Amino acid sequence: MNQVNQVRKNRIETATMVKVSVLSVIAYMLMYIDFPLGFIAPPFIKMDISDMPALIGGFAMGPVVGVGIELFKNILHILLKGTSTGGVGELSNFLIGSIFVFTAATIYKKHRTYKGAFFGLLAGIIAMTVLATVSNYFVVFPLYAKLMVPMETIIEMGSAVSPRITDLWTMMIYSIAPFNILKGLLVSAVTMLLYKRVSHILHK
Repeated sequence: MNQVNQVRKNRIETATMVKVSVLSVIAYMLMYIDFPLGFIAPPFIKMDISDMPALIGGFAMGPVVGVGIELFKNILHILLKGTSTGGVGELSNFLIGSIFVFTAATIYKKHRTYKGAFFGLLAGIIAMTVLATVSNYFVVFPLYAKLMVPMETIIEMGSAVSPRITDLWTMMIYSIAPFNILKGLLVSAVTMLLYKRVSHILHK
């Protein structure tokens, strides 16, 4: 009996690894489908829906799996495409995407209903926006300014989008926070549309 259980456990672990790998590759590929939102953010900040496979994986297999997909997605991006930001962009993508996925999937794990998914995604958007604002202000933008582009140039690019952007803090308030809210809403909408259509495959 113990041997049978071990074989069954190994099969489940292998199946989970395959699902995570597939979702990670899909997430990586979706990173190529990006576009700027010139009315709200400088052109180097682009919108994509690459968090969607991680959300679907997190809903189906748990929040830790969702975070794992976020990690593998960014590792694939660095290994296969390289980085144009000294790794800063990938680090930010991982941290912000992970808090979004982990928060949403944790709530959905406790309340596996449409309402649970809705409020999980809403809480994820709020958590993502808060972390994006704080991490970009204290870590990501200062680090990016040291490695890549002077802070003055970054602020100038923000001012070209909105005259209300005059320093790093106003960049966070009038650009980064609204951008992440819009991204969260877009990714959440796509996830809600697709999850029920593919969840039966992930639950097998």
